[in-house]
Amino acid sequence: MRSVLRVAEAFHVSDTGRHRKTNEDRWFVRAPLFGVADGMGGAPAGEVASQIAIDVLEQGLPDGPHPVEERLAALVVEANARIHDSSSVDAARAGMGTTMTTAWLGEEELSIAHVGDSRLYCLRDGHLERLTR
Repeated sequence: MRSVLRVAEAFHVSDTGRHRKTNEDRWFVRAPLFGVADGMGGAPAGEVASQIAIDVLEQGLPDGPHPVEERLAALVVEANARIHDSSSVDAARAGMGTTMTTAWLGEEELSIAHVGDSRLYCLRDGHLERLTR
């Protein structure tokens, strides 16, 4: 019997926490592609960097013959290049950065691209399993 993966529910929420006045979290939810970016706190323009990362995800997974993991990695590389370019031309954005965690949920596999400390979990049968380190 073949097992098929599917998204039963998608939920996202963000909280500034106790120490920050602004929130630099951004997310993308459009099955089968999901992503979260969290601007680096304490660095300038983290909210800009995280939005750039999500803007790249909104383009969707690039077409091509390469495995999903390579195409996800290409999105991360593109986001990094755009963030770097933006920080290079605007002194107020120098040093900006973001985490980026993406997931592609195919019918039989889950592919992940992950940079930084934003975690990815699987919730199954009431138990959370951390999928990233």
